Amino acid sequence: MSKHFFIFLLLCAVSTLSYSQDKTPPAKGNELEWHTSLEEVHLLSKASHKPIFAFFTGSDWCIWCKRLQSNVFAKPEFVAWAKKNVILLELDFPRQKRLAPEMEQQNNGMQQALKITGYPTVWLIFTTKDEVTNNFNLSTLGSLGYPRDAVVGNEQEKFLSEANLILSEHKQN
Repeated sequence: MSKHFFIFLLLCAVSTLSYSQDKTPPAKGNELEWHTSLEEVHLLSKASHKPIFAFFTGSDWCIWCKRLQSNVFAKPEFVAWAKKNVILLELDFPRQKRLAPEMEQQNNGMQQALKITGYPTVWLIFTTKDEVTNNFNLSTLGSLGYPRDAVVGNEQEKFLSEANLILSEHKQN
């Protein structure tokens, strides 16, 4: 059961966003390809038929976001799962650094459309784009947060179990 939300972003604001995230290179075999442009992940999702994994984070202040990254996203099981199943989108809300105005506009629009009230939050979504208005329609599959009551050291297992449940429910519909 999907909910539809509309984001009204101007094409010039969105199409100019084709940044890739700069991070210290991870260990060999653990590379995740995070994107920061909705336009870019829309095109990748459309071509691959994979949903978008929209990760809302406060990269420089949110302790639970950092824990999700180290306790789940950095694990080989998650890396393999992500490469196979989703297109990764990071929507950052930093406090210590300033984002480009277009990026800030995009991230705020996504935050409002998906009613994000806390971090970390992950939404699995598909997008369609109205070529006349350049607005994105978001079809939501489900959301995730930090895996509560998970076995310490194996948080990725609970997170992936919940993510797979969302994906399997989508495939059944």
